[in-house]
Amino acid sequence: MAYLQKRQLQPAYGFDDVAITPGQVTVNPDLVDTKMSIDGVGLDIPFMASGMDAVVNPEFAIELSRLGGLGVMNIDGIQTRYEETTEIYADIAAASQEESTQLMQRIYSAPVKEELIGKRVTEVKKNGAKCAISVVPANTKKYAPLAVEAGADL
Repeated sequence: MAYLQKRQLQPAYGFDDVAITPGQVTVNPDLVDTKMSIDGVGLDIPFMASGMDAVVNPEFAIELSRLGGLGVMNIDGIQTRYEETTEIYADIAAASQEESTQLMQRIYSAPVKEELIGKRVTEVKKNGAKCAISVVPANTKKYAPLAVEAGADL
């Protein structure tokens, strides 16, 4: 019988785990360095936006990168299912609670268009921004290489 080796998980922190409170020590902002690196990709501020359709689109990823952070695009989401997304977001915002589930099922039933993966990554990269993507595990082998080929940083 094979024995599984125990692994220790590294701690992760969410909004409920961190409190920013006033302290007794004042720090000169000129002496603070907020830079960080994730897998060799440097960020000027330690801020990442979640890989969710409601949070990050190419325009937001570009702007957040310009400010020093990183927006993560959802490669399995609306941005890669539809060429034009403005009307879709308007429909979602206008939907009542009763019709929202059916609307979301209809929206996400459209297949991911592989050519849009590269297009979205290219939109971000051509503006000099850093580009990160998220992919559901089942689609990683299929979609991640397309994003990397288009220039995704993470």
